[in-house]
Amino acid sequence: MDFGKLLKPEAVKVLTSASSKKRLLNEIGDLVHSAYGLPAASVVEALLAREALGPTGVGHGVALPHARIDGVDEVVGAFVLLDKPISFDAVDRQPVDIAFALFAPEEAGVEHLKALALVSRTLRDSAICAKLRANPDPSTLYTILSAAQSVQAA
Repeated sequence: MDFGKLLKPEAVKVLTSASSKKRLLNEIGDLVHSAYGLPAASVVEALLAREALGPTGVGHGVALPHARIDGVDEVVGAFVLLDKPISFDAVDRQPVDIAFALFAPEEAGVEHLKALALVSRTLRDSAICAKLRANPDPSTLYTILSAAQSVQAA
């Protein structure tokens, strides 16, 4: 599992308008629709259903919303950097400004878990998060994420 297979450059966005968790999830739905062709409403519905089970804010300003969804053939991701942190019911009660959403096929098993592990491991690195927060350009963000994985693999 690597970021090249998981994340398209066009699935990376900087948001200036998200003012709530629900608004962020709607923005992710729109982003996933434009990058992967998945229905935005289905994406948002799946994310909201997953959030109802327990918040996916993992702490230190990072959220990893994820869901299984019909219409996707492999695990795909979307990355969003927010210019202003928002409340996300994170485990540490801190607002979130980095969100990496994952979507897996309904029957995905180990691939979904591998993708979650890769993203979680990468975004637990405070140096990587600092670089992401300091570079509000989608192509630069994609490059940082892609390079982060090769550094960790070494």
